[in-house]
Amino acid sequence: MKLKTIYASLKKDLSFIESELEQTVDAHHPVLRDASNHLLKAGGKRIRPVFVLLSGKFGDYNLPLMKNVAVALELIHMASLVHDDVIDDAEMRRGAKTIKAKWDNRVAMYTGDYIFARAIELVTELKEPAANTILSTAILEMSIGEIEQIRDQFNWNQNVRDYFRRIKRKTALLIATSCELGAVAAGASKAEQLHLKKFGYYVGMSYQITDDILDYTGTVKQLGKPAGGDLLQGNITLPVLYAMNQGNKEEIMNVFSEELYASQEQVNQVISIVKSSGGIEHARDISDRYLQKAFHELNQLPSHSARTSLRQIAEYIGKRKH
Repeated sequence: MKLKTIYASLKKDLSFIESELEQTVDAHHPVLRDASNHLLKAGGKRIRPVFVLLSGKFGDYNLPLMKNVAVALELIHMASLVHDDVIDDAEMRRGAKTIKAKWDNRVAMYTGDYIFARAIELVTELKEPAANTILSTAILEMSIGEIEQIRDQFNWNQNVRDYFRRIKRKTALLIATSCELGAVAAGASKAEQLHLKKFGYYVGMSYQITDDILDYTGTVKQLGKPAGGDLLQGNITLPVLYAMNQGNKEEIMNVFSEELYASQEQVNQVISIVKSSGGIEHARDISDRYLQKAFHELNQLPSHSARTSLRQIAEYIGKRKH
């Protein structure tokens, strides 16, 4: 099932959220405005706003109130992508030039900072102290995750626990926060807030693992960027960690030698090693285990059309090709 089909029941509300996103990033400064709109028009799955809205269905759903949370979460995600592209020296994102490629690093950093600031401004309008605490904690953890990723570039001695902790901070916590804050904003029960938070966390872990698998199996057309991008940057993910644990560590390290950055030829060699080691299948199995945990949390929630939609999105995440 395609996301467009799953999102059908929220079509009107998502159109409203998209309009709010455009208005929120509309800066007075022309360069900031153009750069922000460039990123927005590149599109995206809008999974975080959708999780906010669907989680709000378990409480007193109020779109004008929910939109502040939904827009803020998507803006935080967008800002983190802008900063990521500077750190990774990435030229392409979602099939379009990154802000750092179209302008420069300075414009990209200021744009990311501006989008972050607008997100925080929106959340402060919620008269719920817990919401601000939850969001600030998520942003802090995301920042730590980014620092850990930079620290661990080409670190062949890291282990699977390091990897899981890193993707928890970089990806899973913001998705968990989207579900939790949607429930908080709508006044859902504490139990429902917790189940939705756990659901979001497990889905987020599966999402990032699937993303890391696609870096080895996807095409430029599917990914909007060349395959092997993680390896090019020295980011060692679950498939390659598994391959290393299967006795391929020295071979993989020898491919990269002492170079700070890898060539595409080196990356292709490692991709071949990873595929033959069973690393892709292993990572898919782990991703599926997280999905099963997410489904378990959903089953604790009241029967609702929103629960069905959340499950369908989770299933899509586990099987997606881009």
